[in-house]
Amino acid sequence: MSNNSDKEGKLIILVAPSGSGKTTIAHKLLDDYSKVRFSVSATTRPPRDGEVDGKDYYFLSKEEFNEKIEKHEFLEWEEFYNGSRYGTLQSEVDKLIESGYFPLLDIEVKGALNVKRQYGAKSVAIFIRPPSLEELKRRLLKRGSEDNASLETRLKRAEKELTYANKFDFVVINDELETAYKQVTTIVESFITE
Repeated sequence: MSNNSDKEGKLIILVAPSGSGKTTIAHKLLDDYSKVRFSVSATTRPPRDGEVDGKDYYFLSKEEFNEKIEKHEFLEWEEFYNGSRYGTLQSEVDKLIESGYFPLLDIEVKGALNVKRQYGAKSVAIFIRPPSLEELKRRLLKRGSEDNASLETRLKRAEKELTYANKFDFVVINDELETAYKQVTTIVESFITE
């Protein structure tokens, strides 16, 4: 594992259980800060309606993903309960940094901890926390994308992920989106101007 003195540039990491509002906050940051750019992740899951390869994700076959793992091309990667893999390509992060941007990573707990370990003070990791597991369940149900089994799996995963919140630089409770977003922007502005 390399230390932060080996890494160039600064990363913004948003991490949260699914349904906590992390992606909504990420999109607002991208709209409001021209120097912040989304680091497009790679995945083995098929594209959903309207998703574009290279914009929403890099959609890879399992073989292509495995090849990139073997070549150490991922900054972090993880396999989920449904067998789909997601990962952050080092080349994507490097490309953004070389172009003068602050890469924004919207990733899961384990991956975020790995990236934080590698980039140290050259990254800021913000954990977006739901106000409660009950509210998280309500949000996931409202999405309409979960069956009972996947909902239960997501809630169990979220419960475990919440135990890691204190390992990140900041914890923001997303009870009310605008208030949470204001807290995130205060953190991001301080980080990118230091």
